[in-house]
Amino acid sequence: MRNPHAGQSFTCSDEEIAEALLDVSIPTLMLSLVHMSGDAALIRGALKPAGLFLNEVQGYMSEDDKAAVRTLALDVIGDYRDRGCPDPEPVNGELLKEMMEWLVCEPVPDEYVPMLLEEMELDGRDSRAAHSSASAAARDDFPVVVIGCGESGLLAGIRLKEAGIPFTIVEKNAGPGGTWYRNTYPGARVDVGNHFYCYSFEPTDQWTHFFAEQPELQAYFQRVMDKHDVGPHVRWETEVTEANWDDVAATWTVRTRGVDGVESTLHARAVISAVGQLDRPFLPTISGRETFAGNAFHSAEWDHSVDLRGRRVAMIGAGASGFQIAPTIADEVEHLTVFQRTAQWMFPNPNYHAPVGPGVQWALRHLPFYGRWYRFLLFWPGCDKGLAAARVDPDYPDQQRAVSEINEITRMMFTEWITSQIGDDPDLAAKVIPDYPATGKRTLQDNGSWLKTLTRDDVDLVRTPIDHVDADGVVTVDGTRHPVDVIVYATGFRATEVLWPMTITGRDGDDLRDRWGERPAAYLGITVPGFPNFFCMYGPGTNLASGGSLIFHSECQMRYISGCLDHLIDGGHRWMEPRQDKTDDWVRRSQEEMRTMVWAHPSVAHSFYKNSHGEVYTLSPWRLVDYWAWTRVPDPDDFTFG
Repeated sequence: MRNPHAGQSFTCSDEEIAEALLDVSIPTLMLSLVHMSGDAALIRGALKPAGLFLNEVQGYMSEDDKAAVRTLALDVIGDYRDRGCPDPEPVNGELLKEMMEWLVCEPVPDEYVPMLLEEMELDGRDSRAAHSSASAAARDDFPVVVIGCGESGLLAGIRLKEAGIPFTIVEKNAGPGGTWYRNTYPGARVDVGNHFYCYSFEPTDQWTHFFAEQPELQAYFQRVMDKHDVGPHVRWETEVTEANWDDVAATWTVRTRGVDGVESTLHARAVISAVGQLDRPFLPTISGRETFAGNAFHSAEWDHSVDLRGRRVAMIGAGASGFQIAPTIADEVEHLTVFQRTAQWMFPNPNYHAPVGPGVQWALRHLPFYGRWYRFLLFWPGCDKGLAAARVDPDYPDQQRAVSEINEITRMMFTEWITSQIGDDPDLAAKVIPDYPATGKRTLQDNGSWLKTLTRDDVDLVRTPIDHVDADGVVTVDGTRHPVDVIVYATGFRATEVLWPMTITGRDGDDLRDRWGERPAAYLGITVPGFPNFFCMYGPGTNLASGGSLIFHSECQMRYISGCLDHLIDGGHRWMEPRQDKTDDWVRRSQEEMRTMVWAHPSVAHSFYKNSHGEVYTLSPWRLVDYWAWTRVPDPDDFTFG
């Protein structure tokens, strides 16, 4: 059977191949050439990348060197074509590590290699696929309810189907994709490179942008759902209102309410919460908000019936969504007033709006392992390197400005990017350069569109706090009144209220929301003492601020959950839950680690990561390689069984 990542055979002419090679990542191409030719000498000569940085997929190679590689590649690819595009011979582990280090221009520690090889699937095997050793009868007697059909809920459905475990997914939206179904505001796009922001086992050569917009992302999840035939297992436009554990029956009772208001009940042996942390919109408490006579809506509930052309628009909030909305609507509105509480750090990404050329799509489809090495090229710089800039050096001076030497260097780089775009405008500079350490809040990506928008004559950036809203305006605390026709609330989500507003009741009537309060915590972010057979994906302490991808995290979590389900079903257990001492130790260590990170630093105020006590319980402070290792196989000694 042909390895699906070895490429589809082709008969393209030399001229067509040469045209395609004008689009591709040259370092990635060279590794594909090694697979095609079996000649490792191709990467042991003078042609090689000079360095690696986020989104720099050409390795800073000179134009002359890139041209030389294309000439070389034309011969190798032509020979490969003429031989009928055979599956390349497997590459041994020593050479694979050499190829990794060649591509990223630095050593790749041995502990990372197994994780990276698993992620790349060069052997064509999805080693995270779910398998159950239990009998079919035992599996049939263990139905599972999954809450949510975003990226993690859809993944859960795929893995449960692979394992032969009956399941029902309950989804409040009318289609899959979660945040990518709901957030349809203008300019909505992902900020992780798309060739990494997709399931490891479902890559695609269909992306039209390197950072895809919302419709394309939602369509991807729809295609994956259709391919794996998960749709028939989903109850659409249905919301879970509560889930209650019955200790005698060892069963969860899950109550739901449809869009028509009709309530129903499901019974399950296990529940998987696949509810995102950025799920429920947050609307700020602003005096007079309800008196506004014009159109007003949250960015996550965009009213597409409202025509913004020629209207005066106020956008309250300018974080990740506002960053995307303002440049997209500025051309059509009469005037845009952006109310921003805190300036945002941003790093340069010239490719943020760049389309994927046809040559890239051709290479992904036809060149052996091009897509897998390109995925690695995106993964590595965003893997665990961000933790270095986020870690606090307690001896570093002036921690209001930076928390370490590398954090200061990051600040300087970000500041130079900002000032290079706004010219000699000290008033604007004072508004857009943050006064807290770099990476302390969600760092945004910018290709110049945000700051260019702020320099327009018909756009105002207001940093003065809002006092109140009246029928047709927004009034700041200095008494300035800003007349507006439409208000867009780009004010984020109730991120610290994990699983709100559902009521989850565990053993002895224990209410999960009451237990958690503002300090949600679960063992590995997945399981909670006193809540048997209840599992979280994207649970507390698993959001990522330093890099990586939530899809990668979801695949780790679902493999762990699949292992737990196998322990339950094959072991003939009625229930399992994590030990309290193991959970307490996990929470203690996680909080100790979090307190060494910039996100929890007192100099960073007004962060959606923080609760009202200034603590961070939603983010992961751990290296991805550690989390991957910890979640590969559940340890029965971490649990109690019944």
